[in-house]
Amino acid sequence: MGGVGAALLDRLDVLGSLVAEGGVAVLSGAGLSTESGIPDYRGATGRARPSTPMTYQVFTGSEQARRRYWARSFVGWQVIGGAAPNTGHLAVTSLQRAGALAGVVTQNVDGLHTAAGTADVVELHGNLGRVVCLGCGAVTPRQELTGRLAAANRGWAAEVRGVHADGDADIDDATLDSFTVVACTSCGGVLKPDVVFFGERVPPERVAASTELVAGARSLLVLGSSLTVMSGFRFVLQAAKRPIPVAIVNEGPTRGDAYAVAKLEAPLGAVLSRLAAR
Repeated sequence: MGGVGAALLDRLDVLGSLVAEGGVAVLSGAGLSTESGIPDYRGATGRARPSTPMTYQVFTGSEQARRRYWARSFVGWQVIGGAAPNTGHLAVTSLQRAGALAGVVTQNVDGLHTAAGTADVVELHGNLGRVVCLGCGAVTPRQELTGRLAAANRGWAAEVRGVHADGDADIDDATLDSFTVVACTSCGGVLKPDVVFFGERVPPERVAASTELVAGARSLLVLGSSLTVMSGFRFVLQAAKRPIPVAIVNEGPTRGDAYAVAKLEAPLGAVLSRLAAR
């Protein structure tokens, strides 16, 4: 981290001291995956998003909406599914293997923590790598559905203008009507990615597991999250009430800055690699 200022080094020392004590609960967001080529939601790489994210109510209530979603996601999955863990993900794994972490909760749906070798990750919002049937509840690999969609849409193509952290791609609306959506092979039901849509509740067992993790931690380390949505911010509030120290590494302001004993605005890969090396 050449050229790092004295103030940033001081905050890095505070962060290093917290990690050295062990028992760190990690809460990660989309900013951790930007160095893997996946744009975030509200940071510099996510500001140009022109579309409104799909809601659960719209997805389940409209066949046309499902066609729109799966066409865009079919394209977007080529980016999300092909992404590799970056140095930040690998550093989190190193910290876990060194015994510094109490556990990891992620708001991300890209599966990159697990791909990096981190164990027992609580995927708060699910994982785009899985598909669930809303009829029979069967869960199948995303790659299997991708193959079926490719077979059903031979010759279909779309110009891609951008891909977002939730796997949604910006494509020409004129290409949507010709996209064919497939159903569950077991019951013929509606297929949905195994992620939490806007307007959908986070499964209570995931909230409970995350709450228990934070309750037993010595500190909370927030990585790459603006904490705009309550599903993540609640854990900062929980930590502050205990109280346990909260540290944040994020490029840009967050909703939790007032609760942090240390806030670093720096590339996550570089900061986390330095922590792991310590």
